[in-house]
Amino acid sequence: MLLRLTLLSLLNRWLTALLTVLSIAVSVALLLGVEKVRNGARTSFADTISGTDLIVGARTGGVQLLLYSVFRIGNATSNITWRSYRDIAKRPEVAWTVPLSLGDSHRGFRVLGTSRGYFEHYRYRGGQALAFSDGKPFDDLFDAVIGADVALSLGYAPGQEIVLSHGVGAISEGEHKDRPFRVSGILKKTGTPVDRTVHVSLEAIEAIHIDWQGGARRPGLAPPPDMLRKLDLTPKAITAAMVGVKTKLSTFRLQRFVNEYDEEALVAIFPGVALQELWGLMGTAEKALIAVAAMVVVAALFGLATMILSTLNERRREMAILRSVGASPRTVVGLLMTEAGVLSLFGVLLGTVLLYAGLVIAQPVIDVHYGLFIPIGGLSPHEMLTLGGIVLAGLAVSLLPALRAYRMSLADGMTVRS
Repeated sequence: MLLRLTLLSLLNRWLTALLTVLSIAVSVALLLGVEKVRNGARTSFADTISGTDLIVGARTGGVQLLLYSVFRIGNATSNITWRSYRDIAKRPEVAWTVPLSLGDSHRGFRVLGTSRGYFEHYRYRGGQALAFSDGKPFDDLFDAVIGADVALSLGYAPGQEIVLSHGVGAISEGEHKDRPFRVSGILKKTGTPVDRTVHVSLEAIEAIHIDWQGGARRPGLAPPPDMLRKLDLTPKAITAAMVGVKTKLSTFRLQRFVNEYDEEALVAIFPGVALQELWGLMGTAEKALIAVAAMVVVAALFGLATMILSTLNERRREMAILRSVGASPRTVVGLLMTEAGVLSLFGVLLGTVLLYAGLVIAQPVIDVHYGLFIPIGGLSPHEMLTLGGIVLAGLAVSLLPALRAYRMSLADGMTVRS
């Protein structure tokens, strides 16, 4: 009876009720959307590099090694000699290795010297391999493979010539103009630092620096590209290396070997552990997003209470008639609280529908353009508890207008006010 009376009352004020439901629905969709994006971003961040068991570099902090080797942020304090790299690669525990050499740039994008094994062994998003949207891996000494963001930002296509710069920065005086590269391929969007990287071979890194010493070009020594192709361009040192092991049990043994290596000070880190540590450093921004979404929900609930309060004067006669026909004060309070509960419940349901409709539409667009994959799954227990809490909060904020209605006198309610 009370529910039927509530629905009839809301139907009589359908426009106000609809706007209230929409405001709650939008706030709920925003709150759940932030949660979905946050979880998707955390998963994508953790899957920036997967399938790599260890990253080896000069002895430094794990996060710092991860930043410059995977995220191309900052520079290495020291390099690994090629001899040490070969010693690690020959270990019986090792299944594959991929060398990484950093230090150059192209119009603000980092240049990575590596081997063709990089395109075979680099994995992201739970084991997904790199793929080409156009072109192929580098074959010639002066071939370059560019990430999706590089191609989009600079408007490059396969076959186009590019010039690398010595050092890191958007503007550099040390350009290798005499040894231009040709774009051989463009990688598909991954949502990882790969998108913002220009990939060349290790031999190419050696070739463009053959007449450089101490960060400056040596005059009078500039071999032409054809001559460079005939030289032994084995690198003397690299920045870091990705390592895959044959069995997971041998990972700790190999890590101990690297950390105790006698020839030079090296360190081997677990990428997953370092990624979690790095994500923990960004926890403040994550909490700020949740706080903003929660405040939007609170604002919507206060809007609900304001709506009920603003209609009380118009409904004084309605309350008085209910009391005159025998309705108890509890019934009057229950009517207003039931209205708030119904509005909150419909707002939560509509907000959930809006969320999943938005995810279905936006998921492929976000994946393609931003490389952020947001899985469309059911509500987690935490999210269901949150929605239940919103409905209960809607009931709670209706207490004030409900008690106010209770205190209105019968005579005052029967009096028509002009």
